Amino acid sequence: MKYCAGTAAVLGLSELELFSKVSEALAASSAKPPVIWLEGQDCAGCTISFAGALNPPASSLILDKLSIRYHETLMAGAGYLAEATYEETVKAGGYVLCVEGSIPTADDRFCMVGGRPFREMVEETGEKAAAIIAVGACAAYGGIPAAGPTGAVGVNKIIKHKPVINLPTCPVHVDHLVGTVLYFLTTGKAPPLDDIGRPKMYFGELIHDNCRRRYYFDNEMFLTDWNDPAQKNWCLYEKGCKGPDTYADCAVRRWNDGQNYCIDCGAGCMGCAEPDFYDGMSPLYTAESERSRNIMARKKAGLIPPLEKKA
Repeated sequence: MKYCAGTAAVLGLSELELFSKVSEALAASSAKPPVIWLEGQDCAGCTISFAGALNPPASSLILDKLSIRYHETLMAGAGYLAEATYEETVKAGGYVLCVEGSIPTADDRFCMVGGRPFREMVEETGEKAAAIIAVGACAAYGGIPAAGPTGAVGVNKIIKHKPVINLPTCPVHVDHLVGTVLYFLTTGKAPPLDDIGRPKMYFGELIHDNCRRRYYFDNEMFLTDWNDPAQKNWCLYEKGCKGPDTYADCAVRRWNDGQNYCIDCGAGCMGCAEPDFYDGMSPLYTAESERSRNIMARKKAGLIPPLEKKA
């Protein structure tokens, strides 16, 4: 019920309307919406996040709401049976394509699946997909692999003739994924996106503006000593927090069914919802990066005003 209420709110619907529209969308389909989920240069963390869904539970999503035809980690089939299902689904078209992980461009051999370049599979499945979702920071913008030698890029650098919905963060937040799929099922189109392909309903506000440590940033009370109890709630800027430069709803939605998120765990925001994560955000745990220096320069110049003045 909590998830339905939250999802209905971002879709601009009442809970009853949401239930009715999802039911109608599923009933109108001759079968459950087919999904192809590809994995490229990834750690499978986004799959783990998806499998941990509680509202609704992952088992309900996989068995009742969607027809996941191909997923290298979750599918029961393997070998030729799995590949035959993949080929049949691609040939039929009209599926939701979820891509987890980045795509190498320096050399196809950096990521081969079943003897084929992963890049070719992304191009092939993108042709007949009804919707394309880049799941997680790596698939959206290259992520951690983009800092390495593979020339890793996000899905929209490979599929250029269709819109790609980017759901960054490392890993993907399961609410972002499920909510986006539900939006597509109920409306038949992608949710409104910002200029880098992220749904505005999830990436419209800075983490900084909803951070409970904001008062300490405004008053330049920065945590420097983890062993000093007096500093335990102070701003984590000196520990590398990139919250002032990161658009995501982590501070409000939180993670693990609303239990917590990075900053409240004592770790600064790593900026994993932004295109230049990871390379452009490192070092992650100090304020020595160009990004961190830029944040402080803007604060000194009055471009990041205290919260009460901004309000």
